[in-house]
Amino acid sequence: MVGLASFRHAVRGLRLVVSRERNAKIHVGAAALALVTAFMLRITWLELALVIAMIALVFFAEIVNTAIEKSLDTMATENHQVVKVVKDMTAGGVLVTAIAAVFVAGCIYVPAVARLVGS
Repeated sequence: MVGLASFRHAVRGLRLVVSRERNAKIHVGAAALALVTAFMLRITWLELALVIAMIALVFFAEIVNTAIEKSLDTMATENHQVVKVVKDMTAGGVLVTAIAAVFVAGCIYVPAVARLVGS
């Protein structure tokens, strides 16, 4: 089956990113912390969906960043200024998504903690 093979390739790619990339490991830890916190604070299903969406978005950005960096590393045999600029830009994309995820987490978790403390 073509679909099953594609799924296996995708899972292998995800495993490679998480096992080889330090930042991906950090994202896994942050995602686990975010999910544990979500369940401890008993956030709503909609809030949980937003947390999961942000986790997915940050992982997507990290995977795309890693793929672009690895591709450029194989094409550029020397330090090339354009390669450096593109790598910095894709890393900036990851940073933007991670900052957005922190803001979304704050919008969800701060009121949830306030409700918990106030009750």
